[in-house]
Amino acid sequence: MKTIVSIGKGAFALGLSLPDSGMPDIISFGKAPSSDPTLVDIERSSRINGMDDAVPSSVLLPTGGMGFFGWPAIAGHRAGRDFILQFSDWTVEQTGPVTLLCAQDAVAGMAITLRFEVFSSGVIGLSTELKNIGSGDYNLDRCMAASFPVSAGAVDVLSFTGMWGREFQIRRETLGNGLWSQESRRGRTSHDRFPMLTIEAPEQSFGVALGWSGNHQIAIDRLDDGRRLVHLGELFEPGETILAPGESYRSPVAYAGPDRAAFHAFVRDDLMHWPGGSMAPRPVTLNTWEGNYFDHQMVSLQAQATSAAELGIERFVLDDGWFGKRDDDTTSLGDWDIDARKYPDGLKPLVDHVTGLGMQFGIWFEPEMVNPVSELYKAHPDWALQVNGRPLLLSRNQLVLDLTRPEVSDYLFGKIDAVLSHHAVSYIKWDMNRDLTHAGGRDGKAKISAQTRAVYALMDRVRSAHPNVEIESCASGGGRIDYGVLARTHRVWTSDCTDALERLEIQRGASVFVPPEVLGSHVSASPNHQTDRRLTLDFRAVVALAYHLGVELNPLELEGEERAALKSWIAIHKRLRPLLHAPGANFSKEPRDGRYVWGAADDKRIALFVAQGPQMVGEQPEPVTLPLQVTRPGGRWKIAAVHPATPNFIRISEGQKRLLAGAVTFDLADLGTVGLPLPMLRPESAILLELEPVEGGDHHG
Repeated sequence: MKTIVSIGKGAFALGLSLPDSGMPDIISFGKAPSSDPTLVDIERSSRINGMDDAVPSSVLLPTGGMGFFGWPAIAGHRAGRDFILQFSDWTVEQTGPVTLLCAQDAVAGMAITLRFEVFSSGVIGLSTELKNIGSGDYNLDRCMAASFPVSAGAVDVLSFTGMWGREFQIRRETLGNGLWSQESRRGRTSHDRFPMLTIEAPEQSFGVALGWSGNHQIAIDRLDDGRRLVHLGELFEPGETILAPGESYRSPVAYAGPDRAAFHAFVRDDLMHWPGGSMAPRPVTLNTWEGNYFDHQMVSLQAQATSAAELGIERFVLDDGWFGKRDDDTTSLGDWDIDARKYPDGLKPLVDHVTGLGMQFGIWFEPEMVNPVSELYKAHPDWALQVNGRPLLLSRNQLVLDLTRPEVSDYLFGKIDAVLSHHAVSYIKWDMNRDLTHAGGRDGKAKISAQTRAVYALMDRVRSAHPNVEIESCASGGGRIDYGVLARTHRVWTSDCTDALERLEIQRGASVFVPPEVLGSHVSASPNHQTDRRLTLDFRAVVALAYHLGVELNPLELEGEERAALKSWIAIHKRLRPLLHAPGANFSKEPRDGRYVWGAADDKRIALFVAQGPQMVGEQPEPVTLPLQVTRPGGRWKIAAVHPATPNFIRISEGQKRLLAGAVTFDLADLGTVGLPLPMLRPESAILLELEPVEGGDHHG
């Protein structure tokens, strides 16, 4: 009689049965199964694989060599031997939300531990640990963190692709009969292959994400009976993971969740660790990069801080250019000492000025990198990742420091610690501006996996020493956004592209797995620094407002109406921030005909954003309907405010004028069916509508 194990709760649970030998059978994914093993105990027959009894195929982390002919999730060998793994004697240990399944393969000399955790959000996390209990080295070629089942039938996969400046582009594919695979070898999460997918299947749709910032692999394999398995895990370079006797490999954690709301709750409540134990209101941020680049002048920066405070900005972040002899991107990375030419009295006068205005002070670091033109590289050229006999490949004039060497990590921590210990710094913008190449150590072996763990260890060390300092993850924009780095940081820089038109799609994609208050979105100058596109300040502000709002320009260059408008938008954001960043409040709709709709709602108000990207094709826009969870309460509501006050409509009817003026009340439930008949916006324009219940109105409509 087999042991039945249930992982999860409600309608999102994973049911497993433990065999006498082999990997756990997946018997259900959805509602938890009963503990009755009657149907599970019935062996299946097969007419094609040559076995008298079918070898189970829908199993957790299948291994090959014993009748399973699909894609093996775990593979390795011991000098060419012990290439078959067949674990037995499974044990179960459950402690609160954590379940451990343990087994051994006495023949191969390997032990396995599967660690499941069910989070308050309903998300399930799974990681795999393999231990070499044999007498010789074991070469681990592949060890996925998790496998999750997909029902038979037509299945669509929504993945994310892109490039620098255009991250999180959603792509939909219908799976065929073959293997679907995604691999990333960039040594960071990447701009083009994020380790996150949404699976849309006939019986259940769900999302999966890998908490890992290094090389990764995702494979979706079709099984003999038409079902599929989606596997997620780290991707190893050849020979990268060799376990000596007694050594273990622990995979990253792979997560599965039922929907966007569950993942947002997971990030907020389970993954991120906030100073003081809870998230403070996300401060409106001025980042100095696009306003100054490397031109740091104390008088100007202090004046910018004063101007920023007058606008209502709450955090001032000093970007690249404050250290070494950093006048451009060819020099000084690694020399994390304050540039006495630009700051003859150090950073303290600027920090004191900023904090004296009531703002937080933040500062930029790129700890993992070194310029060949630097004092650090001159003294320690061997500290860079390199492979003997191979050329050192530059990217953005940078090499990568080998953080796996204790002396390198200690040096970097010392430099960061010195700045944080001697200044009132509340925030670090932690950047990484190149992919990893020739990532080897002094022994000539690949080190991408170890480097990723060393980066995590340095972040953890900084967090431990300075628990009140928040960290932003930036990697040429959105190149390192995943649940591994988010466990150590508090904000991500969504993209280096601040063009609001491009940000419509970037932010829509990123917010599938990351809540809006974690996604940095800045109002930048026009024309835009990346695309040279000219956009109104109102459009730029509306597109940024629902996220972690920031400003990416020199505020001294704002004058007259534009300055007043930005100050007004910041005030609107602060007023709506408790709603925009409230747990479970935000929603987003699929764009249609170039029109994007998103927002946030509770039982007292709705903030509805509508943005038109390109010119519409249709004669008129369809009414804007809202998700059922927003409209379910019903009751009489009205539009209470419209921003900007004079939207850029192509044409507006008298009825629409009355609707927008708040003269028309409606049953909230009708927004889920009939919808708001809004006017057509001109391309590259947007509006924010505030909706609220009618005082004294019938709540039930």
